Amino acid sequence: MRTKRIYLTGFMTSGKSTIGPILANVLGWDFYDLDKVIEKEQGKSIVEIFEELGEEKFRKIEHETISRIASQENLVLSLGGGTITVDEIYSKLKSTGTLIYLKVTPEMLYKRLKNKIDRPLFRDLVLAENSKEEFIERIERMLNERSKYYEGSDLIIDSDNYPVGITVDKIAKKIKRFINEKN
Repeated sequence: MRTKRIYLTGFMTSGKSTIGPILANVLGWDFYDLDKVIEKEQGKSIVEIFEELGEEKFRKIEHETISRIASQENLVLSLGGGTITVDEIYSKLKSTGTLIYLKVTPEMLYKRLKNKIDRPLFRDLVLAENSKEEFIERIERMLNERSKYYEGSDLIIDSDNYPVGITVDKIAKKIKRFINEKN
Protein backbone atom coordinates (compact mmCIF):
# COMPACT_ATOMS: atom_id res chain seq x y z
CA MET A 1 0.00 0.00 0.00
CA ARG A 2 1.44 3.34 -1.13
CA THR A 3 0.33 5.20 1.99
CA LYS A 4 2.46 3.05 4.31
CA ARG A 5 5.68 4.73 3.13
CA ILE A 6 6.51 8.40 3.45
CA TYR A 7 9.41 9.92 1.56
CA LEU A 8 10.63 13.37 2.63
CA THR A 9 12.23 15.37 -0.14
CA GLY A 10 13.49 18.91 -0.47
CA PHE A 11 16.65 20.87 -0.98
CA MET A 12 19.61 20.14 1.27
CA THR A 13 19.07 21.64 4.75
CA SER A 14 15.29 21.80 4.27
CA GLY A 15 14.80 19.81 7.47
CA LYS A 16 14.28 16.26 6.18
CA SER A 17 16.71 14.63 8.63
CA THR A 18 15.41 16.67 11.56
CA ILE A 19 11.69 16.31 10.84
CA GLY A 20 11.86 12.67 9.66
CA PRO A 21 12.59 10.91 12.97
CA ILE A 22 10.09 13.07 14.86
CA LEU A 23 7.39 12.40 12.27
CA ALA A 24 8.15 8.66 12.35
CA ASN A 25 7.85 8.72 16.13
CA VAL A 26 4.49 10.54 15.97
CA LEU A 27 3.20 7.96 13.48
CA GLY A 28 4.77 5.02 15.33
CA TRP A 29 6.75 4.06 12.21
CA ASP A 30 10.42 3.33 11.48
CA PHE A 31 12.74 6.09 10.30
CA TYR A 32 15.65 5.94 7.86
CA ASP A 33 17.92 8.70 6.65
CA LEU A 34 19.05 7.65 3.16
CA ASP A 35 22.43 9.41 3.36
CA LYS A 36 23.23 7.87 6.75
CA VAL A 37 22.25 4.37 5.56
CA ILE A 38 24.50 4.77 2.50
CA GLU A 39 27.40 6.14 4.56
CA LYS A 40 27.15 3.21 6.97
CA GLU A 41 26.93 0.60 4.21
CA GLN A 42 29.71 2.15 2.09
CA GLY A 43 31.97 2.99 5.04
CA LYS A 44 32.48 6.49 3.57
CA SER A 45 30.94 9.93 3.85
CA ILE A 46 28.66 11.21 1.10
CA VAL A 47 31.38 13.74 0.19
CA GLU A 48 33.92 10.91 -0.20
CA ILE A 49 31.52 8.83 -2.29
CA PHE A 50 30.84 11.81 -4.58
CA GLU A 51 34.55 12.56 -4.93
CA GLU A 52 35.63 8.94 -5.52
CA LEU A 53 32.73 7.58 -7.59
CA GLY A 54 30.97 10.63 -9.01
CA GLU A 55 27.33 11.65 -8.87
CA GLU A 56 26.07 9.07 -11.39
CA LYS A 57 27.41 6.11 -9.38
CA PHE A 58 26.15 7.72 -6.16
CA ARG A 59 22.61 7.94 -7.62
CA LYS A 60 22.81 4.25 -8.54
CA ILE A 61 23.71 3.42 -4.93
CA GLU A 62 20.77 5.58 -3.79
CA HIS A 63 18.38 3.73 -6.08
CA GLU A 64 19.53 0.30 -4.86
CA THR A 65 19.25 1.41 -1.23
CA ILE A 66 15.76 2.90 -1.73
CA SER A 67 14.58 -0.29 -3.46
CA ARG A 68 15.68 -2.34 -0.48
CA ILE A 69 14.26 -0.01 2.20
CA ALA A 70 11.00 0.57 0.31
CA SER A 71 10.16 -3.11 0.50
CA GLN A 72 9.13 -2.41 4.11
CA GLU A 73 5.96 -0.69 5.27
CA ASN A 74 5.29 1.87 8.00
CA LEU A 75 8.41 3.88 7.33
CA VAL A 76 9.53 7.45 6.92
CA LEU A 77 12.58 7.89 4.68
CA SER A 78 14.47 11.18 4.44
CA LEU A 79 15.98 11.49 0.97
CA GLY A 80 19.00 13.41 -0.20
CA GLY A 81 18.28 16.76 -1.86
CA GLY A 82 18.94 15.50 -5.38
CA THR A 83 17.69 11.94 -5.00
CA ILE A 84 14.44 12.52 -6.90
CA THR A 85 16.13 14.08 -9.93
CA VAL A 86 16.73 10.65 -11.45
CA ASP A 87 13.55 9.70 -13.31
CA GLU A 88 13.80 6.03 -12.36
CA ILE A 89 14.12 6.90 -8.65
CA TYR A 90 11.34 9.51 -8.86
CA SER A 91 8.98 6.95 -10.44
CA LYS A 92 9.85 4.37 -7.78
CA LEU A 93 9.14 6.83 -4.98
CA LYS A 94 5.85 8.02 -6.49
CA SER A 95 4.62 4.47 -7.05
CA THR A 96 5.59 3.04 -3.64
CA GLY A 97 4.87 5.84 -1.17
CA THR A 98 3.71 9.35 -0.36
CA LEU A 99 6.25 11.97 -1.43
CA ILE A 100 6.37 15.09 0.75
CA TYR A 101 8.30 18.18 -0.32
CA LEU A 102 9.67 20.38 2.47
CA LYS A 103 9.79 23.74 0.73
CA VAL A 104 12.27 26.41 1.85
CA THR A 105 13.14 29.78 0.27
CA PRO A 106 16.56 30.34 -1.34
CA GLU A 107 17.36 33.00 1.29
CA MET A 108 16.75 30.58 4.17
CA LEU A 109 18.68 27.83 2.37
CA TYR A 110 21.62 30.21 2.01
CA LYS A 111 21.57 30.90 5.76
CA ARG A 112 21.60 27.17 6.48
CA LEU A 113 24.26 26.26 3.88
CA LYS A 114 26.71 29.16 3.94
CA ASN A 115 29.15 27.51 6.37
CA LYS A 116 28.63 23.81 5.63
CA ILE A 117 31.53 22.01 3.98
CA ASP A 118 29.84 18.58 4.13
CA ARG A 119 27.57 19.34 1.15
CA PRO A 120 29.33 18.19 -2.04
CA LEU A 121 27.43 20.50 -4.40
CA PHE A 122 28.22 23.63 -2.32
CA ARG A 123 31.58 22.77 -0.80
CA ASP A 124 33.48 24.76 -3.44
CA LEU A 125 31.44 27.93 -2.73
CA VAL A 126 31.95 27.64 1.02
CA LEU A 127 35.68 26.97 0.76
CA ALA A 128 36.19 29.78 -1.78
CA GLU A 129 34.14 32.13 0.40
CA ASN A 130 32.01 33.17 -2.57
CA SER A 131 29.55 36.01 -2.28
CA LYS A 132 26.02 35.63 -0.97
CA GLU A 133 24.70 36.49 -4.45
CA GLU A 134 26.72 33.69 -6.12
CA PHE A 135 25.54 31.26 -3.48
CA ILE A 136 21.86 32.17 -3.85
CA GLU A 137 22.20 32.12 -7.65
CA ARG A 138 23.38 28.48 -7.50
CA ILE A 139 20.58 27.58 -5.07
CA GLU A 140 17.98 29.17 -7.36
CA ARG A 141 19.41 27.44 -10.42
CA MET A 142 19.33 24.06 -8.68
CA LEU A 143 15.81 24.66 -7.34
CA ASN A 144 14.67 25.51 -10.88
CA GLU A 145 16.27 22.32 -12.25
CA ARG A 146 14.59 20.23 -9.56
CA SER A 147 11.26 22.05 -9.38
CA LYS A 148 9.32 19.64 -11.62
CA TYR A 149 10.24 16.82 -9.25
CA TYR A 150 9.73 18.74 -6.01
CA GLU A 151 6.46 20.29 -7.18
CA GLY A 152 5.23 16.87 -8.31
CA SER A 153 5.17 15.68 -4.70
CA ASP A 154 1.94 14.42 -3.16
CA LEU A 155 2.14 17.05 -0.40
CA ILE A 156 4.06 20.32 -0.26
CA ILE A 157 4.84 21.74 3.18
CA ASP A 158 6.32 25.18 3.76
CA SER A 159 9.05 24.50 6.34
CA ASP A 160 10.74 27.88 6.07
CA ASN A 161 9.65 29.82 9.11
CA TYR A 162 7.97 27.28 11.33
CA PRO A 163 9.40 25.53 14.39
CA VAL A 164 10.04 21.82 13.87
CA GLY A 165 7.14 20.77 16.13
CA ILE A 166 4.60 22.82 14.20
CA THR A 167 5.94 21.52 10.88
CA VAL A 168 5.66 17.92 12.11
CA ASP A 169 2.09 18.54 13.33
CA LYS A 170 1.14 20.02 9.95
CA ILE A 171 2.62 17.05 8.12
CA ALA A 172 1.04 14.46 10.45
CA LYS A 173 -2.42 16.02 10.03
CA LYS A 174 -2.07 16.22 6.26
CA ILE A 175 -0.74 12.67 6.05
CA LYS A 176 -3.63 11.29 8.09
CA ARG A 177 -6.08 13.14 5.85
CA PHE A 178 -4.20 12.02 2.73
CA ILE A 179 -4.10 8.38 3.88
CA ASN A 180 -7.83 8.44 4.67
CA GLU A 181 -8.58 9.84 1.19
CA LYS A 182 -6.46 7.15 -0.51
CA ASN A 183 -8.01 4.23 1.42
